[in-house]
Amino acid sequence: MTFAPDEARAADAAGDRTVVGVNLSLPLFRTLSGVLAGHPYLKVVVDRAEDTWHLLDTRVHPFHVDYIATRVLGMTPRQLDAELDAFNAQVYMAPDRRFLLGILSLHSDEDADGAERPFLVLETTEADTMHGALLQEFYDYVRHRVDGRLPLLLKPANHGQEHELALFSDTRIPRILSQELFGSRTRTCLNPGVAQGRLRYFRSPQEYRAGAADLGWADIVAMAGLPDDVPRVAGFINTRPTTPLSHTNVLASGWGIPNAIVRDLDALVERHGLDGAWVRYRVREDAVTLEQLSCAPALERPVWDTQRIHIGAPLIGDAPIMELHRLRLADRDSYGTKAAHLGELHHVLDSRTADLTAFYARPRPPRPDLLAHLGARLGEPEAPLEQLRSTAAERVARTVRAPRGVALPFHLHHLYLTSSPALQQGIGKLKLALELDALDMIDSLSLDLQHLMRSTPMPEEVARAITGAVPRLVADGRRLVVRSSSNAEDLPGFSAAGIYDSVTTVRGTDQLMDAVIHVWASLLSPRSVRMRHQVGISLDDTYMGVIVQEYTPADLGGVLVTCNPTRREDFRNVYLNCTAGSPERVVDGTVLPHQYLYNTVEGGGRTVAVGSSGTDLPADTRQALAELALAGRLLQSHFSTDDPDDALDIEWLMTGEGAFQLVQVRPYAR
Repeated sequence: MTFAPDEARAADAAGDRTVVGVNLSLPLFRTLSGVLAGHPYLKVVVDRAEDTWHLLDTRVHPFHVDYIATRVLGMTPRQLDAELDAFNAQVYMAPDRRFLLGILSLHSDEDADGAERPFLVLETTEADTMHGALLQEFYDYVRHRVDGRLPLLLKPANHGQEHELALFSDTRIPRILSQELFGSRTRTCLNPGVAQGRLRYFRSPQEYRAGAADLGWADIVAMAGLPDDVPRVAGFINTRPTTPLSHTNVLASGWGIPNAIVRDLDALVERHGLDGAWVRYRVREDAVTLEQLSCAPALERPVWDTQRIHIGAPLIGDAPIMELHRLRLADRDSYGTKAAHLGELHHVLDSRTADLTAFYARPRPPRPDLLAHLGARLGEPEAPLEQLRSTAAERVARTVRAPRGVALPFHLHHLYLTSSPALQQGIGKLKLALELDALDMIDSLSLDLQHLMRSTPMPEEVARAITGAVPRLVADGRRLVVRSSSNAEDLPGFSAAGIYDSVTTVRGTDQLMDAVIHVWASLLSPRSVRMRHQVGISLDDTYMGVIVQEYTPADLGGVLVTCNPTRREDFRNVYLNCTAGSPERVVDGTVLPHQYLYNTVEGGGRTVAVGSSGTDLPADTRQALAELALAGRLLQSHFSTDDPDDALDIEWLMTGEGAFQLVQVRPYAR
């Protein structure tokens, strides 16, 4: 139905309550609004040609462009599909556009007396490139038609709009940044999902340690910050802010269980007596809810309880120590997944022949592909496919580097283990306990084995091989990093994020030998043994490779995943976390990182949260991170060979000179 622009009337009896031309009161807002990220919201369309605006019924019109095309311009859905990219460019990017599209959301804070004070926030879609004058016009138009008792703030939707708004005073255009709203959220989705289970609320680490042994597969674990060694359960709840890229959320993602931040959990538990109660726990991008159940539900044991992960037999023959750049993906059976992926990264960057366009070449109905968008991102909008492939490879090679170092094969781990009868006896005892499912013995046997390994000297043959491969690195006492590279990680259904150790403060031969043994021993930690046993990975098939690298000082470090973790259907965005120093600080929960989303289709980026620092990064650093996000998206095309949409998880660091080094490339747990 198309409305006459000068009419102010509701839609017909079909149930569409969209209105045109009327001023917006709070009751009307509540009538038309839906819910997004826990807040009521309403889509608005300003028609500059007709000097009116449309207040959309969000239930009926989930997309601005569909409404404009079919209800205002009289296009058919087929016509819109055929011209979708050109149409989007006209409504979101053209400086002389007819329509201004946005969202009004309702929020509240407290005044000086503690009374609740509602206010409205106006924002455009994230890909919108409104210049400053249009942002001012949009704000003024809405301000004059909204109940004057409601404060109205403009929220820049991306970094480009932040730059444009810097030309205007806060008095002229009152504003609020997305990170300010994000930081005040009471509930935030980390990993979507639904679970029914028993809520176990631990108010301190001491309470958790006392009760952890009793946790079962039907429990939902809630505490301020979940430890990395939390067992596999039905759901996670964090009561303090954390990031979707924390180790515990990567576990939640890989296990397919809901995880969210619920900052008001203490009040909910106190009010409804939820601790120990059975609940239905729902986590969505737009809402997080806990519903108390009247009785324990009839639950079937989860699929993962009988899940079995297959890994190929490791190659423990006489493989040599290899420089990373000589490895390829096929070498994972001798050197581990992590080392093989870094070797493959060297190949991609050095050869510059890999096709990095598969993600953009994939049909995404109604679009036959996104190659025109890739061309725009690469600065070659009209380039043919072969040229895009070449330019993409050059762009990635110019943006990122792969670390230099050596990879120790499984062969050396095998030689070490078989050099000691005591180690062989301890391994035999652990294998027997696993075969008998004697779970009460596994932890103590694993700890005994780890202790024995740390006191068992390195065989001379193995020590000579290692020191002979890295003489330059140990000769002058430079700092080294020793990383794990197992064949039992980064597997479909089993990411093993954070369960194996790395040592980042190694100097000299003695510390190098100790660090290698420490990494080998992490394969036998109680947690890693239990997790592999749960999914049927045999101890006989599990080996550890080791990566030895020279330490690279980092001004900034972080992790990116080539998807939006809280909304997987969003194929445009790359999600990136970072903080000062090494990337380990992002995933281990030491600090709350900066969080960004970068649109790798239409371009642009936006700040989600500024983390513990309290301030955003400089504009030039954020632009460099946009280039890193695009490089990650392009690398996805090479590493996700089975499905170009399979996301990557990339750990990276930025040196003082502004160069990016990728220290880990692996599939993102889904």
